[in-house]
Amino acid sequence: MKENPMGEDLNELYQEVILDHSKNPRNFLPLGDANRMAQGRNPVCGDQVTIFMHVEDGVIKNITFQGSGCAISKAAASLMTSSLKGKTIAEAKILFEKVHEIVTTGEGNLDEVGKLAAFAGVHKFPARVKCAMLPWRAAAAAMDQQENKDNVTTE
Repeated sequence: MKENPMGEDLNELYQEVILDHSKNPRNFLPLGDANRMAQGRNPVCGDQVTIFMHVEDGVIKNITFQGSGCAISKAAASLMTSSLKGKTIAEAKILFEKVHEIVTTGEGNLDEVGKLAAFAGVHKFPARVKCAMLPWRAAAAAMDQQENKDNVTTE
């Protein structure tokens, strides 16, 4: 088993980031001019999220969310929306893959994902991986939509 490359100070910082975004989520509101929307839910634990996205010329101009769930899913949605705003769909899909690797394995280039690296420890708790990835899966479904408001549900 590999030793965790993150020191205790970094683990504490990451925990603080997750707690902050869980208690004070950013972009937690409906988006009136959304032209893409998708819902995600985890029937096992009850987490649910709706992603609202306004995409123009292949760029995520704005992204918000609403929903309820555990601290991990809410913090993941908050950090994700902050990270995806202003990115192209292609850039967002690359970031999805990087975050997925970090969340599921704890490995990857943590420097490339900024504050999203806070989820590197989630892989130690397999039941929480779905919580951390739920908003990302809903966002991916919204990104794959064409300019409409079809309501897609992912589980």
